[in-house]
Amino acid sequence: MAQKKTVFLTGGSGNMGFHSFLEFQKHKDTFNVVLLLRDSEKNRKKFGPYMNDPSVKIVWGDLKNYDDVLKCVNGADYVLHVGGMVSPAADYYPTKTIQTNTTAAKNIVTAVKAQPNPDAVKVVYIGTVAETGDRNAPIHWARTGDPIKISIYDHYAISKTIAESYFAESGLKHWVSLRQSGILYAEILKNMDPIMFHVPINGVLEWATVEDSARLMVNVCGDDIPEEFWRRFYNIGSGEDYRITNYEFEELLLGTLGIGSPKKIFDPNWFITRNFHGQWYYDGDELEKYCHFRANVPVKQYFKNMMNDVEFFYKLAFLGKPFAPLIKLFMKKIASAEIYGTLWWLKNRVPERLSAYFGSYEEWEKIPSKWQDYKIVIPSKKSTSDDVLVLDHGYDESKPVEEITLEDLQKAAAFRGGECLATADEYVDFYTPIKWKCAHGHEFMMSPNLVLRGGHWCPQELPSDCEGKKFHWAYDAEAKVNPFFAQVWYPLHSKDEDNVYDESIFKGFEGFKD
Repeated sequence: MAQKKTVFLTGGSGNMGFHSFLEFQKHKDTFNVVLLLRDSEKNRKKFGPYMNDPSVKIVWGDLKNYDDVLKCVNGADYVLHVGGMVSPAADYYPTKTIQTNTTAAKNIVTAVKAQPNPDAVKVVYIGTVAETGDRNAPIHWARTGDPIKISIYDHYAISKTIAESYFAESGLKHWVSLRQSGILYAEILKNMDPIMFHVPINGVLEWATVEDSARLMVNVCGDDIPEEFWRRFYNIGSGEDYRITNYEFEELLLGTLGIGSPKKIFDPNWFITRNFHGQWYYDGDELEKYCHFRANVPVKQYFKNMMNDVEFFYKLAFLGKPFAPLIKLFMKKIASAEIYGTLWWLKNRVPERLSAYFGSYEEWEKIPSKWQDYKIVIPSKKSTSDDVLVLDHGYDESKPVEEITLEDLQKAAAFRGGECLATADEYVDFYTPIKWKCAHGHEFMMSPNLVLRGGHWCPQELPSDCEGKKFHWAYDAEAKVNPFFAQVWYPLHSKDEDNVYDESIFKGFEGFKD
């Protein structure tokens, strides 16, 4: 009988993490699972049934505590890093989110390197679709290697992008970054927060079901995963049938509930028009090719299956149409919530938020207030259709990474408005950091892998708290000097814009916590 593998799973109390844990429970003859959980009454109740399970080891601790992480990594064959702070908490506690998610990544890398044979440990990092930001049509088809473009004010995406770079530049032999999309799960209906309106009606998303995501976590630990799979970036999605617009999402959700149409409980001008995240994956089948995790449940059937656990006010819909106005009033109250509600921004004329999410107050005024005047756009969902626009990455992607030359790197750097400063002797391989310079004159070290296949570029231009600039975005200026980045900026923004965004607008407002 083959020896059991030990898997350290972070985020076991979260949605994806807990479903992954349950999936591993189906394979107790193959895997032992180590969980690092916060010591809370809620977690002790949730995991009480597994306390005496010999295939489960629970460490009560914190991802920010290195000693706790080390206890879990010791003896592990796999580290599945699913855990971290996510929205909406990430929106309310930006600094805490970045510190938590980046510290956890550092601790895991350090703990793996402390093992007797770090190369034998396989590390799976769960990144996010939010790393590449707003990808509304016509640039809605995306793949890994496209520009990192964190949406303005998206602190969660900042933390996940930085954490991803820690794994990619760790020097570990076996790591992989799987960028998670929006996860479909029954409890999603409980997320009644103003960020539900931070979604463009005509935006797109290729969703991933929580069951597919859990199956992925088990299958990525399989013996059939080849060596070529590692040290790469992949997009997680449940496939073609799960490519839907945000309007279609609302239709599926509300239609299954019996309300019938989002037009009954929302007005179109409550929703932002840009600066969220979401895309359809041109390379979405690449991960499925290796991990075979999709159940291929039709999306309409999946929504029907989700409806066993809904909030009370949704259930009012089943009592008849007269309750639709009541639900609409409830929704409008959420959209009007202080600090983060779209209608609150409009009422208080918050210029930075209106600029980032609508273009301006004047642009918002152009959005029809009635659905009959609003144009709903649903692009073709076939990756082979005529409207597919695939971005240029600035080098010959048909080459195997072993054949990428210094000249290729120089060409890619020039397409990003910068330079590759490495000499032929310094370019050791695709995974060893070399020196680059961005268009703004910043010199930095980064592996060709992270630049070309990860889509990363100058860390000093990342909107993190660096050089005394607190959460600072200057994308208009970047697009003017970086043709690679301009591909994802100008299709959705005017070339006449010249905006710089920061968090200063929130100082003094109760509710924003740093």
